[in-house]
Amino acid sequence: MIPLCSEYTDKDLVQKSLENIDFFGCLFERYEKKLLMYILRISDFSHNEAEEVLQESFLKTWKNLNSFDSSDESIKFSSWIYRIVHNTTITEWKKTKSKGRENLQQVDDEIFQNIASECNIETAFAKKIDSINVKKILDAMPENYKEILILRFLEELSYTEISDILQKPTGTISTQVRRAKESFIYTAKKQKIEFEL
Repeated sequence: MIPLCSEYTDKDLVQKSLENIDFFGCLFERYEKKLLMYILRISDFSHNEAEEVLQESFLKTWKNLNSFDSSDESIKFSSWIYRIVHNTTITEWKKTKSKGRENLQQVDDEIFQNIASECNIETAFAKKIDSINVKKILDAMPENYKEILILRFLEELSYTEISDILQKPTGTISTQVRRAKESFIYTAKKQKIEFEL
């Protein structure tokens, strides 16, 4: 019998999963909801399609679990699994896009109420405009900027974690976040969605 999952760190669970597959269920439970929301946020998948992508991502995670270096303190399991989910989602999204599907995001508006505040634009995200308008702005933005804002302010990941997921230097991530903020403001103005900074 497996003790409570909460008693173990991610890295402990990785090690234990390699010895006993039942421990992998703890990792699944810990990340399932977060990763499903992430897939829905960065894609145009229906809930069922997103669940299929998630299942595929967890299968890839299991198959590659021994390649995760749990002894390296600089690598977080959360960043590693987000990268797998990110890559799987983008691959699947490109396949469906090439079949002529429009780039529309079908997610609950309420998820956008979860945006963290950090500075002026983040305050605008969190307090000055409603979640429907945030969604409209994000949907109208270039994909790379939309994705960076989702990772930073919806997923609340650090620059280092985003760097690990997107496989780009931290300095590049910092620059992209700044440009994404500018793009957000520009897009809001273009969409005639007003808010105070």
